Amino acid sequence: MLEGGIKINGEEQLDFLINYLIEERNEIIDVPDDYSDKRNLFRALMNVRMPHEVSDEFLKVQDDFLTQETLSKNLTSVDEIEEAKGKIMLWQGDITTLKVDAIVNAANSKLLGCFIPLHNCIDNVIHSASGVQLRDECNRMMKEQGCDEEVGKAKITDAYNLPSKYVIHTVGPAIPQGSEPSDDDCDKLASCYKSCLAIADENGLESIAFCSISTGVFNFPQVLACKIAVKTVEDYLKANESGLKHVIFDVFSDSSYSIYKRELFAD
Repeated sequence: MLEGGIKINGEEQLDFLINYLIEERNEIIDVPDDYSDKRNLFRALMNVRMPHEVSDEFLKVQDDFLTQETLSKNLTSVDEIEEAKGKIMLWQGDITTLKVDAIVNAANSKLLGCFIPLHNCIDNVIHSASGVQLRDECNRMMKEQGCDEEVGKAKITDAYNLPSKYVIHTVGPAIPQGSEPSDDDCDKLASCYKSCLAIADENGLESIAFCSISTGVFNFPQVLACKIAVKTVEDYLKANESGLKHVIFDVFSDSSYSIYKRELFAD
């Protein structure tokens, strides 16, 4: 919907959003004719955009566009996930298609999302599907905090145009290439899971979906990360009167699925 109440279709919305972001940058950028290329350009412009004020008209068009994209996906709710062990569940797929109370984002210490255009990290994927408001809300929190986010802690935000209600952002330990995680790294990774679970309980949430924190560009070995994740969640649920009914481990690749399945269902 543009000014004057004129309805526009998806490609017209995309054109409007791209042109708005280009004008905002005060640059000359060639807009491709192909829809897929246009969509990538819009995402790239979102990725590099610094958090600052945006018009109500832009937000209305963006929210309608992204919400329609979300609704066109094959969304999954907790009652459709078959692999379960008590409250703990295992699911393979795109975390931005889960209809849960909260999904967990593996963030960086600035907590503003990934600024690399079209990067395939989970931080970029979540911010791109949510909309520019997510970076803006994170920016407000970080300005109020006055320092980078500490490794092992967590923050909660709205999810905007995602099918989940909230996003919980946590910063995992980064392991230098060629190094092995120290005991402190392992403790900090466990703290990420505990912090996310605690903030979910503080907000009365019933379902949370974890990505594999620190196992992407942060280089934490996947098998060890899985063991820490599963043990931390199991220990938390045993030690606390948690209101959580579903704790989902979301994985993307077949190899990750096999690692988590062996750890969760070995006996």
